[in-house]
Amino acid sequence: MNAMTAEWIDVGAEADIPLRGARVVRSLAGDIAVFRAADGSVFALRDRCPHKGGPLSQGIVHGHGVTCPLHNWVISLETGEAQGADHGCTPRIPVQITEGRVLLDARAIARLAVPHG
Repeated sequence: MNAMTAEWIDVGAEADIPLRGARVVRSLAGDIAVFRAADGSVFALRDRCPHKGGPLSQGIVHGHGVTCPLHNWVISLETGEAQGADHGCTPRIPVQITEGRVLLDARAIARLAVPHG
């Protein structure tokens, strides 16, 4: 990760994320997939499908969704929720674009590291 402010972490240039693609940001809480939809919207999710843990960053981005490369589950980039008949959710990380830079919510990333029980 690059520079960090009190609440937001700069993870790179928006232009470095391909349209309809993703890049992976490594964190102490695990990998985060940062996606850019065809309309230019940027989203971030934990890089694990809620089904079998597949790498969502390697999936196919379509609209505001991504299809997991392992078992074709479709995950909403806006909510992290599985679509259709599938059930499950992967954590969403709030994103902010400032002067062409992608910033991720540091508090949301920190919460990923806390075990939930």
